Amino acid sequence: MPFRQTLTWISARLRLANAGRMPALLMDRRIVIVGFMGCGKTTVARALSVLLECDMLDLDSLISEQENKTIAELIQERGESGFRRAETFMLNAVLQRKTAQIIALGGGAWTVETNRDLVKAVKGVVVFLDAPFDLCWRRIEEQETVRPLALDRSSAHKLYRERHSIYQLANLTITVSGDQSADELAAEIVAATKRRRFIKT
Repeated sequence: MPFRQTLTWISARLRLANAGRMPALLMDRRIVIVGFMGCGKTTVARALSVLLECDMLDLDSLISEQENKTIAELIQERGESGFRRAETFMLNAVLQRKTAQIIALGGGAWTVETNRDLVKAVKGVVVFLDAPFDLCWRRIEEQETVRPLALDRSSAHKLYRERHSIYQLANLTITVSGDQSADELAAEIVAATKRRRFIKT
């Protein structure tokens, strides 16, 4: 889909998904949630959007919906590099459209320098959900979603170690123990962003 058509599609998709939602009360900058697969990015982003009364989107879900394929299918068909190109294209479209205030990225999106530059260009506030590997792997095993880049514990742990230092380039790090609810983590993010004056009170 051409870029301009993608922008139009995103706007229509978000208007439908967020019909009746109140405008953001506290937002003057977008919040981007990053972290390893299974850390809770989408769930926390959704709780955060309720707390801040603003729109959110999950980048992987948006890509999957537009392509009418699962992320696993896209990676298997195009390879990881082909999927990353599609991911960057969609992230750029989402950021240019300025529709959603909260964006949950896929586990590998933040590791791509171009994507980090795109978020930096719009002064996005990046929040790293730092969950221990054992917690992430337990959640991965509990889910039925096929993850081509983490087919077994060994490969997933290697990927976790490789990505962790890049996730730490985020503006804020929120420690995930597994005991907090999504609402509690969302509240912690709001408190941290207020302390750092990333969002208005």
